[in-house]
Amino acid sequence: MSATSLFIASHQPYAGSLIISMGMMELLRSRYSRVAFFRPIIESAPDHDITFMREHFNLEQSHDSCYGFLVEEAETLISEGKTQHLIEELIRAFRALEAKHNFVLIEGLNRERFNKAIEFNINIEIAKNLRAPYLSVINGKNRSFETLLHEISIERAVIKSETLEHFAIFVNRLDAVAYEHLKELDCDAEGPLFVMKEIEELDKPTVAEVRQALGCAVLLGEESAFERIIRQSKIAAMNVEHLLERLSEGDLIITPGDRLDVILTTLSVNYAKSFPSIAGIILTGGLQPNALFLKLLGDLQLFNIPIMAASGDTYQTIMAVNAVSPTIRPGRERKIALAMGNFMNNIDIKQIDQRLNTAISNITTPAMFEYGLLERARNDKKRIVLPESSDERILRASEILLRRGAVEIILLGDPQEISHKAAVLGLDLGGALIVKPSESPLLEAYVERFYTLRKAKGLTLDAARDAMTHDTYFATMMVQEGDADGMVSGAIHTTQDTIRPALQIIKTTPDISLVSSLFFMCLQTQVLVYADCAVNQDPSAEELAQIAIASAKSAASFGIEPRIAMLSYSTGSSGKGDEVEKVRTATQIVRNQRPDLLIEGPIQYDAAVDPDVAKTKLPDSPVAGRATVFVFPDLNTGNNTYKAVQRSSGAIAIGPVLQGLRKPVNDLSRGCLVADIVNTVLITAIQAQGE
Repeated sequence: MSATSLFIASHQPYAGSLIISMGMMELLRSRYSRVAFFRPIIESAPDHDITFMREHFNLEQSHDSCYGFLVEEAETLISEGKTQHLIEELIRAFRALEAKHNFVLIEGLNRERFNKAIEFNINIEIAKNLRAPYLSVINGKNRSFETLLHEISIERAVIKSETLEHFAIFVNRLDAVAYEHLKELDCDAEGPLFVMKEIEELDKPTVAEVRQALGCAVLLGEESAFERIIRQSKIAAMNVEHLLERLSEGDLIITPGDRLDVILTTLSVNYAKSFPSIAGIILTGGLQPNALFLKLLGDLQLFNIPIMAASGDTYQTIMAVNAVSPTIRPGRERKIALAMGNFMNNIDIKQIDQRLNTAISNITTPAMFEYGLLERARNDKKRIVLPESSDERILRASEILLRRGAVEIILLGDPQEISHKAAVLGLDLGGALIVKPSESPLLEAYVERFYTLRKAKGLTLDAARDAMTHDTYFATMMVQEGDADGMVSGAIHTTQDTIRPALQIIKTTPDISLVSSLFFMCLQTQVLVYADCAVNQDPSAEELAQIAIASAKSAASFGIEPRIAMLSYSTGSSGKGDEVEKVRTATQIVRNQRPDLLIEGPIQYDAAVDPDVAKTKLPDSPVAGRATVFVFPDLNTGNNTYKAVQRSSGAIAIGPVLQGLRKPVNDLSRGCLVADIVNTVLITAIQAQGE
């Protein structure tokens, strides 16, 4: 498998990210039929780098499809605590490109372009969420070898700590000494390091760039002449004999428009063999030679040097010229060729090919996981019933879900009361179906159905009718009868209030006799499964085995490769005791019933997650150090652990998610947030897709 995206970013301005993007794009287009260019955040639209890449490489992309946000928009969202929304929208835009292209090349905005109040490295955060290998560009201009060595070391350490796949480091704009020293470094073990010399011409504007920046009128000169590089600008206000002494290669001569002597001298110098070549002439003060003089110069056809006229005076003009930033623009073939030559001469193409074939990021951030839930739910909309419409959080979550077009919402309650409350809260719930159970035409059929299901257990018809007046029972029956695809409850009700009707009406799957729960623990760069942390207090070995098998199935259905750790206070055969033996027995039951599953137990948490600890305690285990599904021996351990991890690490805990039922019913914590409800509804909808 090979990489399908690459994130290029620099921390400093003028590091040459565009040049690296140009070089990588050229390589990628020779290997992939469809390559897209994407900048998550830009300073302004239209963006220079996007315009260049689209035009030079003839990309079949609109400008708008090439970026996500303006920097002001991104900073506003971050300052308002809406970073999650920013990331979600960038993932959405990126995925849209990914769906249509073989490869997406991403270029970040250098760190210094962002508000100093943003405390995190936004490029790294975006790269993690796009799961893109990271290519760092360091500006080496005017920096010593020792300083650069230190920065390279820091950059590698930061990327490693963020668990990003570090594709390579490019150090650009080096002087000859630093270039030779860095070129000699042996970095094979730490990843590719490519070094590029400073190319003076790339840091100098062309006459065409000055013409465009100042809005000069063209008086004389073929278009090709405007590609001349300006090495320095000079005011010519002295007598011509003194001017001759001061001319240098690549000068842009700035002189008042009535100095015909300076014009003729400069043109003559450019034609003479023993004098330097002049880049061009700008005439100032709003003055221009008369038409006859210009015709004379044009008819001579000896002087292929551009002459332009600026509206400002000489001082204003030279200040404006010196402020022009050199850029690489579409059609400027000389600069483009110089830049591409510098890139190609300083890289190892085989090494880059190897990195493209191996640089795969396995990162899953919380935003990526939550966005994946949203996309999967939207692709096959399901009807989810929410029986707790009296809770404000439920109504707010419902509006979010409806606006995102992820699911169809059924709210139980009085339509007038719900509509009034929504109006007071400023919510739009027009897309929801509101059902009042006591007035529903489904009520009597549900009563009869429930009575039929439970009469053998002693349920009377009156008791069945009474049960159906309770929203959780009515909602559960909606799921059972196919009038809803799933139910989410628990914001007000207890876990037992949610599970009891499900066990009585929906029941468990044929292969599982136990309802259990799991949490999706969204850590910074991966999502783990914790089970059971909400339902079974002290499961037996047989029940633990069922929890493990059900959790592995749930993990796989949400794109997490199940590697099961059966947790205990002992690892392997090192400990004894009833609790250890229970876990050991449960592990063996799973191995007997599902030999296809990767499972290890008993195992301590550190050995399950830390590769270094795993090497010591269980060096030959395919699970130790890389577990994804953690089965706790009892509710006390599981509940405390998930809350400890959640609170101390900042992880997002999504759940509890119930498993083992024939149709999806899920429980909420009574302290849940709106975001928790949204995620649980999405998970319920995805579970319903698998029915």
